[in-house]
Amino acid sequence: MERTPIELMHKVPTYLLYNLEGLENMELEWPKLLKLQTPKGTFLTSPAATSFAVMETKDENCLAYINYVVNKFNGGAPTVYPVDIFARLWAVDRLQRLGVSRFFAPEIKNCLDHVYRFWTEKGSYSGRESEFCEIDDTSMGIRLLRLHGYNISPNALSNFKKGDEFTCYVGQGFESPSPIFNLYRASQVLFPGETILEQARQFSYNFLRERLQKDQLLDKWLISKHLPDEARFYIQNYSVDDIWIGKSLYRMPDINNEAYLELAKLDYNKCQAQHQMEWNRMEQWYEDSSLEFGISKKELLLFYFLASASIFEPERSGERSAWVKSQIVYTILSEQRIDLSSEFRNGQRRNWGLITILFETIRDLKSHAQERIGRDISDLLLDAVSSMDWNKERNCCSKYMEIEKEMQLLVKLVLQESSNGISKDIKQTFLMVAETFYYRAYFATEQIDKHVTKVLFDPVL
Repeated sequence: MERTPIELMHKVPTYLLYNLEGLENMELEWPKLLKLQTPKGTFLTSPAATSFAVMETKDENCLAYINYVVNKFNGGAPTVYPVDIFARLWAVDRLQRLGVSRFFAPEIKNCLDHVYRFWTEKGSYSGRESEFCEIDDTSMGIRLLRLHGYNISPNALSNFKKGDEFTCYVGQGFESPSPIFNLYRASQVLFPGETILEQARQFSYNFLRERLQKDQLLDKWLISKHLPDEARFYIQNYSVDDIWIGKSLYRMPDINNEAYLELAKLDYNKCQAQHQMEWNRMEQWYEDSSLEFGISKKELLLFYFLASASIFEPERSGERSAWVKSQIVYTILSEQRIDLSSEFRNGQRRNWGLITILFETIRDLKSHAQERIGRDISDLLLDAVSSMDWNKERNCCSKYMEIEKEMQLLVKLVLQESSNGISKDIKQTFLMVAETFYYRAYFATEQIDKHVTKVLFDPVL
């Protein structure tokens, strides 16, 4: 109560509305409070608070809401209802993090269409049509809607900013790591010039780093840097028995259930078996190609690991193969500064094996592009190769801010709809390639080796 003055409580929706039944000894101005109901008659989706309002005011809208809830739940009432926004957002997030979202594309679209329909400039709350919003649902909504191509502004986050800090909602006394983690995740879909997301990223990063150093992170899946093995990491830490805390303890089967986990395990092991067979073929190709350009089998395994961790679906085998071969060509050309276009034009055969691999890769990329987008891109690929100047010194000291701006622009190009004819899948692949460069720059070789072993060769039990 000290953090939320009673005067404010009667003017704008605050979290105190959720706990009205605990304020019976206070002088409540019900005519003002009743103006803060949702269109369905509830106070912050709380049957208990709304029941207290019925007892005090006999308000018909409140009573209609209580009757509806009691009938729907066969004489009982849950802690909160509805939770349609929260349930949809977190269900989509869980399916994505378990690596099985591709099986539920229509359902995910329906969920996010529903969230987008009820989105407001103030943000979002667990239940639709609430004037009260908080940072957890708002952050998750911004992130997921933007990742799926919806035109969404992050400016709603300014409602939760006070000075240099962000808070879950007005009057919050102790910030939980989980909402701030979702704020940090939302900041990762930053477009150029979005100051509010830049501020959110800086605050959430510092907040979480401090909690990490003090060992004050209670959420078991929090602060994961597992880019390539994220699905595996989440499968191993996903709990079907998570209990949510409100006025009582409750479970949400739309978010945590055994079926999600079982599907994720089966799919992961199926994909892993496919990847192991592909790796065996890749090893044979390596031997048959007699590569003598300084590419070791360990490097080849790393290239395949990055490809399979990024494009893991069994049916995309050809794309993984093209990724690995193009990575081989790029590495050889950049490290040895071989001008293939000049050699090819002049009829030199000194690096003919490498030229063969390059054309195999172009052929594969052309074939897969034809299948996925119905477009012949061979001219584009050849132009890209011939335009490379491998003799020019590369600037390896690009400034951090320049890289950040370029990544922000790439994220925007990938996530926003465009009229350039490039499919969403192809744009997503570009972004995944960029992410693997970040991954290799961040992790030590020893840690990467552990990831390779775990992801490619250790089954999920």
